[in-house]
Amino acid sequence: MTQRKAVNARDYMVRSVVTLSPEMNLLEAVEVLLERRISGAPVVDSKGNLVGILSEQDCLRAALGATYYGDLGGLVSDHMQRDVETVTDETPIFDVARKFIQGHFRRYPVISGSRLVGQLSRRDVLRALRDLSHGSGHQV
Repeated sequence: MTQRKAVNARDYMVRSVVTLSPEMNLLEAVEVLLERRISGAPVVDSKGNLVGILSEQDCLRAALGATYYGDLGGLVSDHMQRDVETVTDETPIFDVARKFIQGHFRRYPVISGSRLVGQLSRRDVLRALRDLSHGSGHQV
């Protein structure tokens, strides 16, 4: 009997992730989200460390606040969520599937140490589960 390889987040994560800088102007960040047709993006510092996440909801909150204060602006760091749920590149794919079922997020940043190395969506996990069900030589 051959030993099958365990499937982890790194095996199915997207490695090329649109990121934002904490020093970026909020309006520039909104433009990136709109142009790339994405609902949010990880925020990384100059060393590639994950420091937050900016979502459409964060931008809407800022826009609503601007109607009261008259200024839609500031930096991404002023509006991003700093407490980010993540998975590591070594997290087993079934553990990621459980996180998706138990939570409300559609994607998780994947980190190695504190560095952002990718992103894993529900669809990526479904692809992994499909491949596993077809006997691709992987195991949990």
